[in-house]
Amino acid sequence: QVQLVESGGGLVQAGGSLRLSCAASGGTFSGYTMGWFRQAPGKEREFVAAISGSGGRTVYADSVKGRFTISRANSENTGYLQMNSLKHDDTAVYYCAAASTIATMALGYWGQGTQVTVSS
Repeated sequence: QVQLVESGGGLVQAGGSLRLSCAASGGTFSGYTMGWFRQAPGKEREFVAAISGSGGRTVYADSVKGRFTISRANSENTGYLQMNSLKHDDTAVYYCAAASTIATMALGYWGQGTQVTVSS
């Protein structure tokens, strides 16, 4: 059983940056693909980015490509999402998730979420 805890959310002005962290425990972190998702008020949860277990492969949603960077430190059982050039539309609760693959992530392990609010 893997437990995930997100941190690093907060209030930031448009154009600013935040770095989210996802601390994992209870499993072999490097064995899981890790993903970040977000859910804005009144909208469905959407995919943001994912990274393979080794960190060698990443994939991003078009809406964040070039602005967000996903990474992981397996030695520290921690994943990260560096968010730059934030926009008001990035306001959402951000969740990290871990699963065998991106396709199975909906059924994987999820954190409780961290709020990101971007003021325009």
